[in-house]
Amino acid sequence: MKARLLDLLVCPLCLPAELYLTADISAEQHGDIATGSLYCPQCGTSYPIVDGVALLDPQATDTQRGANKYETDEVLSSYLWSHFSDLLDGEEQSSQAYAVWAGMMRPQRGVALDAGSAVGRFTFEMSARCDFAIGIDTSQAFIRAARRLMRERSMAVALKDEGLLVREITIHLPDAWHSDRVEFIVANAQALPFRQDSIALFSSLNLVDKVPDPLRHLREMNRVIRNAHAQFLLSDPFSWSTEAAPVEAWLGGKKQGRFAGKGLANVAAMLADEENELVPSWRVGEPGSVWWTIRTHSNHYELIRSCFIRAER
Repeated sequence: MKARLLDLLVCPLCLPAELYLTADISAEQHGDIATGSLYCPQCGTSYPIVDGVALLDPQATDTQRGANKYETDEVLSSYLWSHFSDLLDGEEQSSQAYAVWAGMMRPQRGVALDAGSAVGRFTFEMSARCDFAIGIDTSQAFIRAARRLMRERSMAVALKDEGLLVREITIHLPDAWHSDRVEFIVANAQALPFRQDSIALFSSLNLVDKVPDPLRHLREMNRVIRNAHAQFLLSDPFSWSTEAAPVEAWLGGKKQGRFAGKGLANVAAMLADEENELVPSWRVGEPGSVWWTIRTHSNHYELIRSCFIRAER
């Protein structure tokens, strides 16, 4: 973990109180902390840094990690293809979604936070548009892969072809993406380990329908992002499911209640409402959508329509 993050980090267990963490560094080289821990003097929690990865998800347990499908090699390779396949030759099913999303964010001074970054494509894109970009995800496998790309700038990936057959691709990062301007940590989008008013650009891509409490995720976004000179991008298929969150927590996709109707319209209305909890209010742009592709094997792809809004204040 880059040491420059230390000034931004607070204990996620002590929220809404913002208590800075104390670093106990065992191994550091050129401003990169390889081994150590981050300690909260208030609650006594120690968050380890292992092989450069800071583990700041307060809800993580060994049992959850073992049962998490996002920790498997097969799913990891699927997401690596989904994020970077448009950079490769001959991948006819690849999507331009990440390039489209990145093109919506204007360059701006400050820190970008990519919530649910997975293997890091959008975080890398933001490194060319801001001073520093941070990607967070609850999957250790995703974050370790993103940090490997950050360090090595290329990665060979074995893709499932058919049955037990595989084929290999190699991802190379473009020169425009800056490794010295990105970092990836394991953290939870519902308990962000960052101080308030510290983020200039915030992205939530294909995430809000996957968290147990979508409204809490938006509240956390609003806590950490600046009150002015800030941008927010949300894009999601709104595939509401009780496996992710109870119906009463959904921000759309239901006939009754506070968030009856469509999720994208409800989020846009919340952002624009001067009396809502997501204040100061946002100027919300026109909605749109982009097709995003997930690959399972050579003969199976999933095409997903992700609906987006961009807002600024």
